[in-house]
Amino acid sequence: MTARTALRPDAVLVQAVIAGALSFAHLHDLADAAGQDGWKAWAYPVSVDLLLVAAWRRLRGDRRSRLAWCWFAVALFASLGANVATAGLLDIQHPPAWLRIGVA
Repeated sequence: MTARTALRPDAVLVQAVIAGALSFAHLHDLADAAGQDGWKAWAYPVSVDLLLVAAWRRLRGDRRSRLAWCWFAVALFASLGANVATAGLLDIQHPPAWLRIGVA
């Protein structure tokens, strides 16, 4: 491997980093809007993303694990839900009670 090929960025990896950063920011913004301020607003996206990674790792080792599939679906739903919610479909300035309860 030459130095030139070692420094060439992988387009899929760059896209994954961008998507991950945006998802993290959307989860934080949603948690903040739902009343989880300060460190709690930052802990929410960390916990959702770590749950997603942990479930994915478990699924790679044992694809029949129903519990891993369950936690993967919960984390994926939370992540995608935050992306949709912050896209303007919900009034983030006045979040509904069900959203605040769900985030808490």
